[in-house]
Amino acid sequence: QVQLVDSGGGLVQAGGSLRLSCAASGSISSISPMAWYCQAPGKERELVATISSSGGTTFHVNSVKGRFTISRDNAKNTLYLQMNSLNPEDTAMYYCALKSALTTRYDYWGQGTQVTVSS
Repeated sequence: QVQLVDSGGGLVQAGGSLRLSCAASGSISSISPMAWYCQAPGKERELVATISSSGGTTFHVNSVKGRFTISRDNAKNTLYLQMNSLNPEDTAMYYCALKSALTTRYDYWGQGTQVTVSS
């Protein structure tokens, strides 16, 4: 049983910053790749960033590259998304996800944390 709890969202003005956190707990036998997704109202859930098990390899979609940074602290079982230079287009619900070793898919999800960026 794996539980992911997202936090850190809020309301921020354009140009501001937020740091999202995802605390993982439960039966995690090995550290797996993780990701952040976002979903804006009326839109499909989209990938934001991924990170390898060790944290040594990351990927960020072009729209957030240079502004957002995914990281993890495996000792704390916590995933982070540092969000800088936020703009209103970043407004969405953000979800952390954990890849399953069995399916190789992101099968475990946090409950989401809302990020709202005002202009």
